[in-house]
Amino acid sequence: MPETALTGAPPSAGRIRRRRTRATLITVLCTLLLVLPGSFTAATADEHPVQLRVLTRNMYLGADLRPVLGATDNASVIAAVTRVYAQVEATNFPERAEAMADEIADSDPHLVGLQEVKLWRSQTPADFSPTPNATVVEYDFLQTLLDELAARGKHYAAVATSTNSDREIPRSTPTGLQDIRLTDHDVILARTDLPAKRFSVANPQQGRFDARLVIPHPVLGSIAFPQGWAAVDATLGGRTMRVVNTHLEALSPAVQARQGAELLDGPLDTELPTVLLGDLNSAAGGVGAVPGMSDTPTYANFLAAGFRDVWTETRRRDPGFTCCQAPDLRNPTSTLSQRLDYVLFRNGFEAVRAERVGEEPADRTPSGLWPSDHAGVAAALRLPRG
Repeated sequence: MPETALTGAPPSAGRIRRRRTRATLITVLCTLLLVLPGSFTAATADEHPVQLRVLTRNMYLGADLRPVLGATDNASVIAAVTRVYAQVEATNFPERAEAMADEIADSDPHLVGLQEVKLWRSQTPADFSPTPNATVVEYDFLQTLLDELAARGKHYAAVATSTNSDREIPRSTPTGLQDIRLTDHDVILARTDLPAKRFSVANPQQGRFDARLVIPHPVLGSIAFPQGWAAVDATLGGRTMRVVNTHLEALSPAVQARQGAELLDGPLDTELPTVLLGDLNSAAGGVGAVPGMSDTPTYANFLAAGFRDVWTETRRRDPGFTCCQAPDLRNPTSTLSQRLDYVLFRNGFEAVRAERVGEEPADRTPSGLWPSDHAGVAAALRLPRG
């Protein structure tokens, strides 16, 4: 113990000068904080790393539509639509929505990219109108999911929506013909429970691709399959970034590749840190690709344009298959055999982690349904210090 503490001797002159110097420095710093609080806070925020959590999820429309495309007359079209809608009922979206809400709640993403967000509506009796006009809601995938999230104390809202195809065809019921209308959307969900100074979204955009598949049909005429994209600019911790969600064509590699090019020339043409979420229907590295369908150059084209893949950055030895389960979703053993669902990024982001959701047998619903015919991908990305 110092002698001065024992004897009560006065401190030395040198110690007094050091104390005065420290006091002066403290006074100067306090003055700077009072005069320049905004500058100090902004500098601190710019230097702090930002971590964005995202999730991409194909919700699955609930049935295989190929029987309708293969129908050759009015009777077979109605019979096919009847079978398709019966499968939609059997794949029980309200039950599957509970599983998907659990995935989102567990992953706690800032933003969610959803594909095949279907709105099934009906009209009785059928009026055979060439313009879709059924209004009775049978299954609203978006609202059902939002309700399930709210029941778990999670707060999300749709902040950008692309409306793609919208068609109406009759089915047979015990009381006569009923029109069934199917509308397809791609949607971005964003958290709404965070203070705006921490997280906010702006500049919502959406669009349809000029490139689209058109299939001639002997009864229904030319059936167009428009696909689209939705985007927002999100600000997290003072850093602004663009997030785009899409679902590319599955049945035509040529159309799909053109859609990818439209994305690169459109919403992805930005200097902002950028994330692309979606079901690209292009098999990573060609592994498990279906000839004439997912054996496309689209995924490689995005990499050539400077995008990186969060999965390969963080899970290089894991194939990470995301497609596909059986159309009835009741296959007891997973049949995922190709990777079609992605979180891609460029312009400053770094990959932190990635994991699949909905791919384990334990993820199935109480009645034995897989949550979707796809697995989803949850990921975290970091923007380093500015």
